[in-house]
Amino acid sequence: MGHMTSEECRRAIEGLSDQIGRYAELIVRKGGAVRPGQEVVVQAPVERADFARLVVDRAYAAGAGHVTVIWYDDAISRLEYENVELSYFQHTPAWKIAQLNGLAEAGAAFIFLEGSDPSSLKGIDPAKPAAASRARNSECRAFRDGMDFGRNVWTIAGVPVAAWATQVFEGLSTDEAIYRLWLAILETARSAGEDPQQEWETHNAAFEKNKRFLNDNAFDHLRYSSKNGTDLTVGLNQGHIWEGGAARTVDGTVFFPNIPTEEVFTTPDRMRVNGIVYSALPLVHAGQVVRDFWLRFENGAVVDYDAAQGKEVLRHILETDENAVRLGECALISKNTPIRETGILFYDTLYDENASCHLALGMGFPECLDGGLEMDKDQLIAHGVNQSATHVDFMVGSDDLCVTGVKANGEEVPVFLNGQWVWENE
Repeated sequence: MGHMTSEECRRAIEGLSDQIGRYAELIVRKGGAVRPGQEVVVQAPVERADFARLVVDRAYAAGAGHVTVIWYDDAISRLEYENVELSYFQHTPAWKIAQLNGLAEAGAAFIFLEGSDPSSLKGIDPAKPAAASRARNSECRAFRDGMDFGRNVWTIAGVPVAAWATQVFEGLSTDEAIYRLWLAILETARSAGEDPQQEWETHNAAFEKNKRFLNDNAFDHLRYSSKNGTDLTVGLNQGHIWEGGAARTVDGTVFFPNIPTEEVFTTPDRMRVNGIVYSALPLVHAGQVVRDFWLRFENGAVVDYDAAQGKEVLRHILETDENAVRLGECALISKNTPIRETGILFYDTLYDENASCHLALGMGFPECLDGGLEMDKDQLIAHGVNQSATHVDFMVGSDDLCVTGVKANGEEVPVFLNGQWVWENE
């Protein structure tokens, strides 16, 4: 395949304009579930102002009362981390707390357009972004809890920026890399066809089937094994619920938090995880890459770990707070998904986590426990749902991963065989 000229790339992206418009519409209507008169917040990279304008336009067309745009820029964030003392990042500025909490309390729907340079923080002291994120999560409580406890609609969707595109498609010109990344984003978001919103309705029906199977079986624990050495038992909470696909706020609004999404997930018992698990794909965290790592668990906590690359980043994640060493999520995803089938490593969790079964260290999901949304933090912990200021997904779904569900009476039910749902092998 010959390389494209800048002019060919420009025309090719122009040729995608209808699809890109439908993608913006999908994000607003299915992701943000924007309602008449509502406040909508769009967070976007400055570099994709063109697409952000499209989303704002579609939000007003959907009846939004007002749209607030929050811009971000990798280069400016990097300059900030390079030039500002660690102590500054240990607190969120008062205006930022007022902004985020105020918008959340006003019932805003949050649309996060995600596109950033995966290596923008290379060489930056990982303690700074870790402190900034910890401060935001603990000080912007209404904002954080609004999303965690189903009071606010929120959605994350990808947009291509140059530094991300050229890392994913190494060796291509910037223009061509952006075009290829647009294609991959539209494809994986099921937005390449005539009616993405209908595609998502069909997609959601498959989620419903998988969730019904898991919820009806009410397993006591799952056993993971694969040839790379993974041999892990993950206990499940009594009254645990498998979620996935569409989510629902406490007032009943149906929305899709992640575009794309392929996972069904629940919150495991924070005290009952034992054994060893090996990563199946690299973990990209705060702009830094961790490769070929393993974690050993005893009674729910990580007691030992190592990585071929990025062990220091792993250490920072695990030291976020006392519960960062425990699991908050286990997610099941077939290897037969558009993301896995592209064969692309996106260097972005939104995409890469949907390429393979994953686990997450840190915060658990209250909605994954019967009655969990009505419980406070202490009650959630007592019921096995982890509480932490972090939530970091890592991929464990090798192509030969087998997962067996074990019921309280010892009955074993195969769930995954060779990296896919049992019925996909039939």
